[in-house]
Amino acid sequence: MDLEPLYLTLKLALSTTIVLGVLGFPLALWLSKKPSWLKTIVETLITMPLVLPPTVIGFYLLIALSPNSHIGSWLNDNLGIQVVFSFGGLVVASVIYSLPFMVQPMKSGLANLPPRLLESSLMFGKSKIQTLFKVVLPNAHSSIITGIVLTFAHTLGEFGVVLMIGGNIPGETKVASVAIYEEVEALNYENAHFYAITLFVISFALLLTVNVINKHKHQQLLA
Repeated sequence: MDLEPLYLTLKLALSTTIVLGVLGFPLALWLSKKPSWLKTIVETLITMPLVLPPTVIGFYLLIALSPNSHIGSWLNDNLGIQVVFSFGGLVVASVIYSLPFMVQPMKSGLANLPPRLLESSLMFGKSKIQTLFKVVLPNAHSSIITGIVLTFAHTLGEFGVVLMIGGNIPGETKVASVAIYEEVEALNYENAHFYAITLFVISFALLLTVNVINKHKHQQLLA
């Protein structure tokens, strides 16, 4: 049994989650503040991967980042980076496709924080940075954890977008979801079962974690 697809899948999920953790929280914090037309447009764009077929996103990423495009050729000529059909390309595609799974839970949690918490912190002389780390993060931690877990779990099952941008290169872009498709085509159901059950167990454990965290938070609010 080839374990390389599972390793690449976990590596991709971890890389995507780290990148979106860094980018997603500031974006969610900005979106949670006073609404505006610009924020409405940005949030709509962020939410698009929830309704668009993955192949649509993968197709346009393939066009935008291919060596024949302006962006792709510049990256290749100046930085020696080939995005398409590489693991780096999978990360780029996964970051875009999983963006709403990180931003939306965080934004919801931050938007629901009582304004008096922030006002009281600033009133007592805390700086904005101190308020962020001592008030905002502790009170929104369950939403942040939910975003992280959902992003990781969602990335595990990505298929269309990663196949479009990464292809099926063993040891480079052949993640578990692609391996399942390949094994089914070859009628190797035993191998397909192995990859599918492994992803099922991991995803179930992650989603159970989210539900336990949310249930604990709900019980704290009722106490």
